[in-house]
Amino acid sequence: MAAAGAGVAACGGEREAAASAATATPFVVGTPCAFSPNERRLLALSGPDGRLRVWETPSSRLQHEYVPSAHLSAACTCLAWAPPGAGAAGGGRPSPNKEGPQRKKRKSEAVEADEKLDLLAIGTAVGSILLYSTIKGELQSKLDGHDNKINCVRWHQDNGCLYSCSDDKNIVEWNTQTCKVKCKWKGDNSSVSSLCISPDGKMLLSAGRSIKLWDLETKEVYRHFTGHATAVSTLAFITVRPPNENQPFDGITGLYFLSGAVHDRLLSVWQVRSDRKEKNAVMSFTVTDEPIHVDLTVSESKEEPVKLAAVCRDGQLHLFEQILNGYCKKPLTSSRTIQIATPGEGTDSTPKPVPILSAAFCSDKQTLTLVYGNSLQPVIERVSLNTSESHTCLIRDVQKTMALKTEMAVTKVKTPVVNSEVKMLMPGIPGHSAAIKSSSCREKIESKRKPGGKEESIEDRLGAMDIDVMKIKSPSGGLPQTDNFAVLLVQGLESSDPEILNKVLQVRKEVLIKKTVARIPVHAVIPLLHELTKRLQGHPYSASQMVRWLKSVLTMHASYLSTLPDLVPQLGMLYQLMESRVKTLQKLSRLHGKLYLVITQVAALEQAQEKTDVNQTAKLVYEEESSEEDSDDEIAAEKDSDENWDEDEDDEGEESEEKDEGEEQSNNEQEMAVEKEINGESDLDPENESEEE
Repeated sequence: MAAAGAGVAACGGEREAAASAATATPFVVGTPCAFSPNERRLLALSGPDGRLRVWETPSSRLQHEYVPSAHLSAACTCLAWAPPGAGAAGGGRPSPNKEGPQRKKRKSEAVEADEKLDLLAIGTAVGSILLYSTIKGELQSKLDGHDNKINCVRWHQDNGCLYSCSDDKNIVEWNTQTCKVKCKWKGDNSSVSSLCISPDGKMLLSAGRSIKLWDLETKEVYRHFTGHATAVSTLAFITVRPPNENQPFDGITGLYFLSGAVHDRLLSVWQVRSDRKEKNAVMSFTVTDEPIHVDLTVSESKEEPVKLAAVCRDGQLHLFEQILNGYCKKPLTSSRTIQIATPGEGTDSTPKPVPILSAAFCSDKQTLTLVYGNSLQPVIERVSLNTSESHTCLIRDVQKTMALKTEMAVTKVKTPVVNSEVKMLMPGIPGHSAAIKSSSCREKIESKRKPGGKEESIEDRLGAMDIDVMKIKSPSGGLPQTDNFAVLLVQGLESSDPEILNKVLQVRKEVLIKKTVARIPVHAVIPLLHELTKRLQGHPYSASQMVRWLKSVLTMHASYLSTLPDLVPQLGMLYQLMESRVKTLQKLSRLHGKLYLVITQVAALEQAQEKTDVNQTAKLVYEEESSEEDSDDEIAAEKDSDENWDEDEDDEGEESEEKDEGEEQSNNEQEMAVEKEINGESDLDPENESEEE
């Protein structure tokens, strides 16, 4: 198209810079979206705010906007359009008076019956499936049968049945007329991540730890395919069923299907054969990042090449064109790469990349529908593929395009007719009243405006305005100041100035927070709640600080919030955030308990180790007998010591006995001498003694 050619020409030498910038900037994309079958006339997209939006791709006009009641506790995980005609045949509960089909018929007069689309299946994170009717603009039915997050939903193109897979390892076949489970079986030992139905409607592909091909009639596994190390996120059949019914899967004319996995930069192509010889993928396509959205043109013959469009997580689109002719060992690279970038502003001439959210081939297979920009307000554009350049960078001013769309939307405002006796109630600052000019004030102002009148002083003018001059002179006057927190908070919210908001929202005093919240006008309540919700998702310290502000806002402005008709979508993200935080509280409490036990045990161990530093000198030592020699030596030593002890005692006894005997002899001699002297006897002379002797 001309727009695409102009974008390519405008890129020029900035192509490489945009490519490097897009590669260096990782985009968080992967929003659940689904193009309508056949003409790709509608695009269903679920944004991060929980709303479901249906856009018309030719005119980029918003056709439907729906907020499911379950979005507060369950986010949308996958989408799938029902085939044309399935809304009347198999969608929802049958109506007894059959007013629904008649109303559908009246609304479908301008559109052909084969192109009329109605039901849209929405998989949620809690395991329920919602069926939304685009004709009625309301939720038609709800399917409950899974216990965990829904990963993929697929409609059967013939009988109107719905197939779903979940993290609970099961695959469910739904009867959409009765809204009940038709069949439920275990798909894998782990979560089943993706599903795909064969072109003839008799086979079902499921992906978990391995890819399995099921027979829908018997629910038995026909083939196993292994080759991905991570969870498979994409499954799609490439070829149609061969015309020979007797040999449904024969050689090259058999079925081919495509698979892509999380954190894998390869798209693998598998061939279904009846001889069970397939062990690896027959070919693979290389991309720059994990594929998040894949669209392809189905090949009806082996001579027709297959066109593949893969949108990667880095925001680039890769196009492949290949004839399926058997095994190919070398990975195939893309024939063309498309990127979107914004023109440089001011001195910075480097283009900034814009992520591509989704892409789909049109019915002519020569044009491509691109969806890029923001998921809340995407830009839809058709791009021609009639170019031979391997890399295309489209320069688009996304902000300008969105501004034009906003200006085109006309808001109908009806001004009420009021009389002079009607009293108008206007929103204002709580606790303050608007200044009312008195009649004397008006007279003074009118007299001042008369020509030739005497000019009044500033004090007179202030007096005419009914303002006390002394209050202005005193620093503690009652007039509002421009530097208080309430005024700064409103200014920061209106200008989105982070410096002002950080200065105000870092206040920790409860009294000051309550006074500030009480003085802000009511029109700043919702922007303040949005700012608090955004900051609650940040650092835990910031979140604990924002809870104080959130408590004050919800307490003081509850009456105003209750009057808002769109309060549920306004506070949907906040409620979902609070629910997720509360769910993790129990797990965190358990973790806190385990950590507390570990810390206390470590502290007790450290205290025990510190006590071992005390003097360990033993007061008593007991030694066991180690051998016979030691025992003999010890016995001999003991004997010697005993003998020495006895000898010492004997010597001392003998000396004492000798002393006693000497003393006794001397005493006896003295007594005998005394007796002789008394008796008159005397000792003999020594001579007589000698004679006697």
